[in-house]
Amino acid sequence: MKLKNKVAIITGGASGIGYATVEKFINEGADVAIWDVQEEKGNKAVSDFSGGDTKIKFYKVDTTDLKAVENAAEAVYQDFGKIDILVNNAGITKDATLAKITEEQWQNVIDVNLSGVFYCTKAVSKYMIEQGSGRIINASSVVGLYGNFGQTNYVATKAGVIGMTKTWAKELGRKGITVNAVAPGFIATEMIETIPQKVIDMINGKTPLGRFGKPEEIANVYAFLSSDEASFISGTTISVDGAVTL
Repeated sequence: MKLKNKVAIITGGASGIGYATVEKFINEGADVAIWDVQEEKGNKAVSDFSGGDTKIKFYKVDTTDLKAVENAAEAVYQDFGKIDILVNNAGITKDATLAKITEEQWQNVIDVNLSGVFYCTKAVSKYMIEQGSGRIINASSVVGLYGNFGQTNYVATKAGVIGMTKTWAKELGRKGITVNAVAPGFIATEMIETIPQKVIDMINGKTPLGRFGKPEEIANVYAFLSSDEASFISGTTISVDGAVTL
């Protein structure tokens, strides 16, 4: 129960790593606000994890819309009384090589993965500043550290998230707020269902642990960074990748 009596916002919490994070945070005693555009899946997550001592609520939020994000942050504050943790987990991919990538593919990924993180942090951090404490965790990726073929847009956003993390750690530290990033490697979510088996085998062959990561293995790190155990960790990026980048 390392997050008991904490209130957490988890973006993209309706599926994948976000869903696993909701489950982990509920199990650790946190009250959780799920922000997602997937209304049906979001409501299902609430149904799946309701019934215990913690509170959970879904908010349909488009994180690419600053006004919508500001309204959602105010709603969470009114509903829960405070905001202790923000997990900027929402993200999308629209892969293509530099020669083939379209302006729309570029902009869509920038809007969700970079601007969305900025909007959510800008809107939520003011409540943390007022209370003099908070935890902000941003989802980056190992490709943001090392690049990846065919992912110019995605890599740009994930590298940008690392830069914003370091900047916000410097700006918000004096307000009692820590800001960190997590850089997952290849994780077994719904997204890998579109990957050919030969590519999966190739990735596993390059990963010293010989497998994809599990969503809950990312959620565990989110929870640690959100807890009092990580009270002196800020401005860092933790790779959770099975040593694939070595």
